[in-house]
Order: sequence, then structure tokens, then C-alpha cells
Amino acid sequence: MKRTALAAGAGLLALASPLATPATAQAAATATAAKPMPDAPYWNASLPVEQRVEDLLQRMTLEEKVAQMLSIWLEKAEIQNDDYSFNAEKASARYPDGLGFYTRPSDKLGAGSPRVTPPRSIAESIVYVNALQTWAREDTRLGIPVLTHEESLHGLAARDATSFPIPIGLASTWNPDLIRDANSLIAGEVRARGVHQVLSPVVDVARDPRWGRIEETFGEDPFLVGEMGVAAVEGLQGVGKDPKLKPGHVMATLKHMTGHGQPQSGTNTGPADMGERELRDIFFPPFRQVIDRTAIDAVMASYNEIDGIPSHSNKWLLDDILRKEWGYNGAIVSDYFAIEEMVTRHHIAADVPEAARYALDAGVDIDFPDGVSFSTLLQQAKDGKVSRERIDNAVRKILTMKFNAGLFEQPFVTDTKPALASNGPKGVALARKAAEQSLVLLKNEGALPLALPAKATAAKPTIAVIGPNADVARLGGYYGIPRDPVTPLEGIRTLVGDRANIVTSPGVVVTKNDDWWADEVELGDPAKNARMIAQAVEMAKDADTIVLFIGDTEQTSREGWGDEHLGDRSNLDLVGQQNDLFDALKALGKPVVVVLINGRPPSYPNVAANADAILEAWYAGEQQGNAIADALFGRVNPGGKLPVTVARDVGQVPVFYDAKPSARRGYLFSEVTPLYPFGYGLSYTDFTFGAPTLSNATIRPGEGVTVRVPVTNSGKMAGDEVVQVYLRDEVSSVTRPIKELAGFRRISLKPGETKQVDIAIRPDSLALWNREMKHVVEPGEFTIMVGPDSMDLQEVKLTVAE
Repeated sequence: MKRTALAAGAGLLALASPLATPATAQAAATATAAKPMPDAPYWNASLPVEQRVEDLLQRMTLEEKVAQMLSIWLEKAEIQNDDYSFNAEKASARYPDGLGFYTRPSDKLGAGSPRVTPPRSIAESIVYVNALQTWAREDTRLGIPVLTHEESLHGLAARDATSFPIPIGLASTWNPDLIRDANSLIAGEVRARGVHQVLSPVVDVARDPRWGRIEETFGEDPFLVGEMGVAAVEGLQGVGKDPKLKPGHVMATLKHMTGHGQPQSGTNTGPADMGERELRDIFFPPFRQVIDRTAIDAVMASYNEIDGIPSHSNKWLLDDILRKEWGYNGAIVSDYFAIEEMVTRHHIAADVPEAARYALDAGVDIDFPDGVSFSTLLQQAKDGKVSRERIDNAVRKILTMKFNAGLFEQPFVTDTKPALASNGPKGVALARKAAEQSLVLLKNEGALPLALPAKATAAKPTIAVIGPNADVARLGGYYGIPRDPVTPLEGIRTLVGDRANIVTSPGVVVTKNDDWWADEVELGDPAKNARMIAQAVEMAKDADTIVLFIGDTEQTSREGWGDEHLGDRSNLDLVGQQNDLFDALKALGKPVVVVLINGRPPSYPNVAANADAILEAWYAGEQQGNAIADALFGRVNPGGKLPVTVARDVGQVPVFYDAKPSARRGYLFSEVTPLYPFGYGLSYTDFTFGAPTLSNATIRPGEGVTVRVPVTNSGKMAGDEVVQVYLRDEVSSVTRPIKELAGFRRISLKPGETKQVDIAIRPDSLALWNREMKHVVEPGEFTIMVGPDSMDLQEVKLTVAE
């Protein structure tokens, strides 16, 4: 029996209140649990998923199949009431055959800034998802549930969700266990709201810091990105290869396949100028690692083209490589509006129906976010322009996702307590730990850690906290809205208490608006900034130490998703008049400690040369203020390492540590070395590396080897070090990099403590793609290098015998 929108929502009103009890929530969900065809095999959870899929598929009409390939986002208003609540009657009128996916149920009207249209509360989100699933269960012929998804790049992008450091910050921890834990917590907060899929992680290898999306990545190295990507998926979905979701987990979406991270000219969606061997060496491995080692069931194609073929139409990429060569059996989803962009941007299709045919033929199964292109498949299939068998194959993958997610058994939220408790003490503590471990100390000439008297005295030190990023908690792109984000100034004031005088001034305005969603980006007024710099100097002139917070706003480093919404840059130095602010403060003759708050790797040569200390903090999440304060005053010893090489000048770009031997010969009038190397990061203590040894000096192809190195904390403070292992193939049939990361481990050592660190090198790390494009290990000599970064290394020789 069909229910009206009013009736469908009435039983769920109990969930709207934060005081809703589990009993009332269960009653509400039970009231919506009637199933069409309750005796059909596809409802029988004891049957194999494959059998349930085939039973349901053979019952579906062509209309119902195509409906499963669609989603909705920008046109949400058409299925909602004026108060943004779900309207079942409108949904049935627009989607009489059901709907496969729903894009971001936390937002009310699709794309747009949450500052303009605040997202739903937790309770409102649950009511909405339950109403959506009630409609799908009771008001569609077969009762197929809807798979909802959210963004969760570094925390659920919704209200009252825990916010972690952006991915490039998480990568700076060099701690896969922490990345796994963070994503596990994210998954729990997402699932508690009735959402079963997230669009993360990003495993693009990022090789160009001009690209605004570099903040969304785990950096420049395929091995590091692969390990972090595997850990992220394991946190979201659970460890192992079982695709069935357990409680508290969600389906991850691996993105973006591929070459996205080194776009031509550094501009988002630009062509990826690379050959097959470079793809296989650098850009494919993180995707392959995740597919081989996890239960990933969704991969997103990338916006860019490779060798003239946009990824969403690239059958070699999505079918020959991803499916046939790697054995991937899950779904391929489109990036937002990417199929239509084959008409509007790439100009390889005359119209949207033709673009839909290209995508379907290449292997794309799902059209995000609105199904505009794939909505044309119904008529095209009736006209014989597209294969009905190909549609069936896509729908099989979609139904498999839904059965594996447990949606046919329980699509409803029946207990609101876990969701309402999100961003609680556990999340806050983990966000703080992640922020602490992400901090990278780039320079320290004795200025850090800052000293404080044990208690308040009459002669208190004065600390000037200056800069446009001092009193704002910058969260980066795809951000959520945590309950209580802590700014650096707040963190410092809380830690210092009455033991020091804190004076503060913003110094300059970088951008007049800092809304990541806003299209227009306008720099601060120069005349006003000049006055503000003078005010900051006056404020700081009597300070004992100046702590300067500079870098980016969410507008100066972001995804450039359209011609009217840009985010990439041709210059990597400080934006606006921040260098003027630094120079004016430095002229006071006071120690100047710089804290970088940014989403892209810093290339600040003036600051690098003249600051007394530099702490890279990235966008460090909701607990950035407390973590930064703890690091500045020595409560936390920074132990993060750079996951990217930092260019000295934009003319060096693209710059990465694993260059080929013929690269980097040198420049006239400039250095060829980077400002900071990959893997670099200092500490408040000193670490001494002993000579590395190998478990075997000679191995055969297909075997791995273990590197052992003793590491001693030879300083006076406990701290973390990241032991990094690199290798070089000395003579090979095709050119190889001068060094490649092959293993790492973050360790903690007390003063005077020594640990023997064993790091296994996998057999595939010794392999190359030879001239016949075969993946082989060639016999010969390898140099194994061990150290704290990619430059300060000790060597040992390994022989791979015939």
C-alpha cells in the first residue's frame, strides 16, 4: 500500500528529537519495514549474494535497471518539502522506478556553502535517510534500497563530525595505524547516520604543488600513498577481503583513476602527460595495492585525459587494466559531472547521450552526482544504441554493493544515540593525536621549544601571536563542521594560562573571504594591509618571542572545479603581503617562529632563510590549536616527515625525490636542490642511525629481504623518528629512479634508548616494467639505503642472483 509523504514521515518524527530513545527509534523503523515480494529469494539473507543479485535482476524492468545507475544532488528540491524534509509523493513522481544512489543527504540543497545553507543536524539527517529508505522500501515495486554517500576525506563533511588533518597532513604522520584508526572512527560516525558509502580515500600520486587538490592526497611517492590508502580503506571497510560490511563500517570509494595528480600546467583536470611505463611505475601502484589487499568495491574514474582519451571513456584504463589485468570486480563510479564534461570540456562527444555511451562502453557503472548522462540510457537501450547486457552488468555490481552493505536487511537507523554522540571525547582525542603526529619541524635554530615559568610570576614573558591564521581553525577542503574547533591562539592561551602575556594581531588579510565554496577570490586591500602590518609591529615590539601564523586560506589552495571556481596557482610563495609582514616583524630583532598553515607544500624562500624556527602544521583539523601549542612549548615533540618534496622555486616544478638519473643536471643562477627534501623533518631530540644490515646479502627474483638498523635517541627528550628505506637498481634494462621508497616505520624512543628496527622489502619493490612491458625482477646489484629522510642515508649492497 502506498503511503503519503505525511504518513511516511509521521512514524519517524520520534527520531527528530535529540532525546529520542532507542525504543522509539526502533518502533519508528519497524513501522516502515514492510517489504514488497517478501518471499522472493532476494530478500533471503541466508542465500549467497550472487544468487540474490540474479534473482532480483531477472525481476527488474529495463526502467528499474537504469534507475539503479542514477543519483540525485542538485535537484533535491524537487523531491523535498519547503522545510527540506523528504517528500515521498514527489520522489515517486520523479523516480517511479526507484533510485540507485543519493548524494550527500547531510546537505539540504546540493552544491553550495554550508555557511549559506547550513547542513542538516544529525537528527534531521537520520529522519531524512529513514524517510528516503521508507519510500524505497514501500513505494517502489521491488523495494530496492538507496545507497547514500557522503564526503569524508578527513572527517564526515557534515555537522558535528570529527575533523582530522587533511590527507597531506595525515600522510606526514607516516603512521598507517593512525590513518586506519582515524578512518575507522570516521566510518562509525558516517554509518551511525544511515549512510553506507563515502567518497574517499584519494590515492592519486601528487607530483605538482601548483595543483590545488594536492592537499587531498597522501603525497608524491607511490609506496607511501599505497600504504596510506590501504590503511584508510581498512579503517573505513574493515581489514581483509570480505566485502560484506560489518557494523560501524562503510564502503570506501577509491579515487581518482588516474594520472590526476600531475596535470599539465598544474591545473585541475588538465591532461596527464605520461606514458604507459610512468603510469605503471608511479600512478597505478597505489590503486593496485588497495585492490589487491582490501575489499574495495567502488573505484572513481578521474577527470583528466591520458594520451587524448578522457578517463571516463578510457576502455584500456578501466577495463583492460583495472578489471582484466588486476581482477577488480567492483563498481566504477563517475566523478561529479565528468561524463557530461566529455561534451563540454573534452569535446569528444557531440552530445550527452553520446558521452553516456562512451562511459558505459568503457566500464563506468554509476553516474554521479545527478545521473544526467545515464538517464539517457533507457531510450538509447530501447533504440538499440547501447547494450542491455552492459546495463545488466552494471546493475549487478550496484546490487552487489547494496547486498554487501546489508541494506536489504536494515536500511534504517534504529538507534540515534551513536550518531548524536559523534565528535565526542574519543573523536576529539584521536583528532588531537593525529594533529600532533602530523606536525613537521622544518627549521629550528634554538628558538623551540618555547620556555614558560613553572608558575605565574611578576616578570612574565610576553609572546606575540601574530598572523592571519593565528585565530582561525582552518580545516581545508571538503570540510565538516566540528562541535568545538580550537584555533592556534586559543590553544596557546589555554596552555599558557597566566604564566605569560599574550598579545595578538592578524597582521594582514590574505583573502577577503575564506569560504572554500565561494567562486570569487579577492586578495586583501594593500593599503589596509600596510596599516595592519604597522599595528602588528607596534603590538610585537616589546615581545620576547613572536609566533607568526601564515600560509594559505581555504581559497588560495583548493579544488578548481570550474572556470569560475579556480584553485590552482602559478606561484608557490606566500600569497598577498605575508612576506611584508614577516620582514617587518623580523626587523624588530626578536626571535620569529613561523607556523605554516596551508594545504600545499611550502615554497617560502624568504621565510626559510630568515625565520628562527619553522613548524609545518598543514590544515591540522579541529584540534590544531591544542596540538600546535603543545609542540611550540615542548609538551609534544614534533616527529612528522614531509610526504612531498618542497620546491625552492616554481621553475623546478614538477619536483620529486625519485627522479631519473638524467634529470636535475642544474640551472643557471639557481640551485637544483629542493628547499626541503621528501621525508624530511626535525625533532627536539637527536637520533643516531647505526649501520644497516640485510637478512640476506643475496636473494633470487621473487624473494624479499629484511633490512635491520639500530636507532638510538641520543638526545635528552623522548621523541619519534621515521626510519625510511630506499633502494636503487644499479644497472637495469630501462631507466630507474635514483632512489625509491621501499619501506618505513615510525618509532618512539626515550632518551638513551636504542631499538633494532626491522623493515621488510617486498619482492615487488625490486621489480620493474622491462622493455617488453613485463613486470620482472632483473638479476644484478641493488643499493639499499636507510635513514631519517631521502637525503641523509647509509648504504648496504644487495645482490639478486640469476
